[in-house]
Amino acid sequence: MKKLILASGSPRRKQLLEQGKLEFSISTSTVDENVDETKPPNEVVEELAMRKAKDVLLRHDDSIIIGADTIVSINGQILGKPNNETEATEMLQLLSGNDHDVYTGVAILSKMKTVLFHEKTVVSFWELTNEEIIQYIASGEPFDKAGSYGIQGLGALFVKKIYGDYFTVVGLPLARTIRELKTFEV
Repeated sequence: MKKLILASGSPRRKQLLEQGKLEFSISTSTVDENVDETKPPNEVVEELAMRKAKDVLLRHDDSIIIGADTIVSINGQILGKPNNETEATEMLQLLSGNDHDVYTGVAILSKMKTVLFHEKTVVSFWELTNEEIIQYIASGEPFDKAGSYGIQGLGALFVKKIYGDYFTVVGLPLARTIRELKTFEV
């Protein structure tokens, strides 16, 4: 059986694959993650997931590679990871009291086969106070997360409802990923 490799250093994706009882290793992708933000969000996450998986497949061509990427989109605007407190504040203010879309793209590659898909989950936020935003940013949690929040951490306190797969918001639609891996005989 071929070795399974996660093309991500994300501790959340690692944890999800472990939750799925998969045996895998990690080889972090080093690709440029800049994209054309005028493209639809589903295309952006699929493109980034594919770039990451292809990059790692070049180094491990006898393996099955999982690449993934997650973005937040509101009113057609893509929110990536914030670079500083100001960006995190702006993103959280934008999400406050509104619905937004979270997309996770997944690319599963081997030399012989490619599967590419995305999942979308709609997340509804409570109205946030300035104090809540300041305290959340002070926690440090927003800085490695698309849209400046993590649903699996303190950011869960902002979530009013979700419509779709919770794990898509965390960073990997686990059930669908496992089903797609079965087609690779994993």
